[in-house]
Amino acid sequence: MPERSASPMRLRTVFISDIHLGFKGCSAELLLDFLHRVEMDTLFLVGDIIDVWSMKKNMYWPQSHNNVLRTILGKAKRGTKVIFVPGNHDELFREFEGAVFGNLEIHREYVHHGAAGRRMLVLHGDEFDSVVKCSPWLAKLGSNIYDVLLAANPYINWFRRKFDLPHWSLSSYLKHKAKTAVQYIGSFEQSVAQAARKRGVDTVVCGHIHHAEIRDIDGILYCNDGDWVESCSSLVEDMNGQLRLINWLKLREQPLPGPMALPVGQAA
Repeated sequence: MPERSASPMRLRTVFISDIHLGFKGCSAELLLDFLHRVEMDTLFLVGDIIDVWSMKKNMYWPQSHNNVLRTILGKAKRGTKVIFVPGNHDELFREFEGAVFGNLEIHREYVHHGAAGRRMLVLHGDEFDSVVKCSPWLAKLGSNIYDVLLAANPYINWFRRKFDLPHWSLSSYLKHKAKTAVQYIGSFEQSVAQAARKRGVDTVVCGHIHHAEIRDIDGILYCNDGDWVESCSSLVEDMNGQLRLINWLKLREQPLPGPMALPVGQAA
């Protein structure tokens, strides 16, 4: 791995979601590496930060998961504004909507004003998921199946490393190859963009479906910041207001400045 820069990347805003602390598939160590190497004015936690669903089935909380929370709170203490927008896996925190704890705020949704003049609606997105909204039991069944697929990933990648092959995700591969999954993602993106248009904003940032994306949908810039289970991706805004997706699995292997050289809409 290349020698790391002593200076952290300086960003205006970082959006991360779907960390799933408390779930064995969480890539906490990679997230810690990312958080230690970036500084930002505002950090958005766009839902499913703590996986309460998983912890109800099996209590799992290693030190690395605790360190993620400590690092985030440490950034808030040192001046970073942290906006927490709870998702469906940590929806119990929605009861504290409007609460302010120093530099940490909890909101159901939030309008962020970008440096380039964008009005950006930030929400988790589960309210636009017909499965979660109409069939909660089916959503939890799907979550259980997803957990099984994720559990297979470490064994698959152990074998791939023996042949010097890069990291690969079975669950992500199946999700992106399945026709119904592709249709589901497209329907979700259209619904979120439509909601943003009704709220009078030009940009929307969400998570939930673990599919990082930046694309224009009928005049609305749709941004999904991905997840920290498979893709280890984030949406970032630089000091000029430019939005970029970064994939930390790839970017951490490169010398900094990394994401500042990426074109808008392309993942590192």
